Amino acid sequence: MNSELLSRIAETLYWTGRYVERADDTARLIDVYVHRMLGTAGGGSDAECRALFGILGVAAEPDAGLDVGAVLFRLVYDTHSPSAIAGAVLGARAGVRGIREVISSEMWECLNVTALALPGQKRAAERLGPHVYLRFIRERAALFFGLADSTMSHDDAWRFLVLGRSLERADMTARLLLARMAAPDDLGWPVLLRACGAHESFIRTHGWAAESARVAEFLLLDRLFPRSVVHALATAEECLADLSPGPVRVRAGLDDPARRPVGRLRNRLEYADPKQLPAQLPELLSTLQETCVRASEAISKRYFQYQSPVAWERGG
Repeated sequence: MNSELLSRIAETLYWTGRYVERADDTARLIDVYVHRMLGTAGGGSDAECRALFGILGVAAEPDAGLDVGAVLFRLVYDTHSPSAIAGAVLGARAGVRGIREVISSEMWECLNVTALALPGQKRAAERLGPHVYLRFIRERAALFFGLADSTMSHDDAWRFLVLGRSLERADMTARLLLARMAAPDDLGWPVLLRACGAHESFIRTHGWAAESARVAEFLLLDRLFPRSVVHALATAEECLADLSPGPVRVRAGLDDPARRPVGRLRNRLEYADPKQLPAQLPELLSTLQETCVRASEAISKRYFQYQSPVAWERGG
């Protein structure tokens, strides 16, 4: 294969990992958030819906009134937006269609069947509620990544897939924690834990007392929870270290602009004092989001340079 083809394959796998993880994380968030809105008096107000758009970084029309129906269309069912669940799934399927020789046949079948089933799942959700659709997405995302781990060789192709998943996961956790800090009454700690898929693991580790400091510590610093920020960054750093071409060594520093910000923040989290975390949280979360952006830009510049770049939509 020539380098251009390898770059295209790498970029496709990287964004496939991000898209599938984005669909999974968005489904988790919307499932608990919409359930909460529908279960409270006056839930689903314009302000609550705009808060949800803000968490996901999606622009909402300033003059249009928003309700749960608008949230579900824009963030779940819209097939043309990569920030919506359906758009992310279809974007991932469109990408891997051209690299089916790189991934396993089971992975392609999983993603293809998921995309083809979306209209039927939407009809079921209209009858039975959005939980049906959102649960389907979570289960299919888990199946896709499980198949990737068990049916792909853990080579560079697999590493780009996992790298995309890890950076997307870290970015989403930062968004959720920032939203909790900005509007503590709108996003309680139990809601936040469920949105991160961390509620049961947190209870097993710390019990039922969801203290704010404990929750932030668990989501940011816990080395054993696979959806924590430190775990995601460590995984991303490991992938970048293995992707570094050749046995080139430098005598000082680290000659990898993508790995440097990830490793610096991972190291900071590894040695952070949990007692000081509440005071450091605003600055730490801002740094985390900046790190994800810088790392993604450096990855694109280093690995995805070719004549005609693929027009990936990076919304959200």
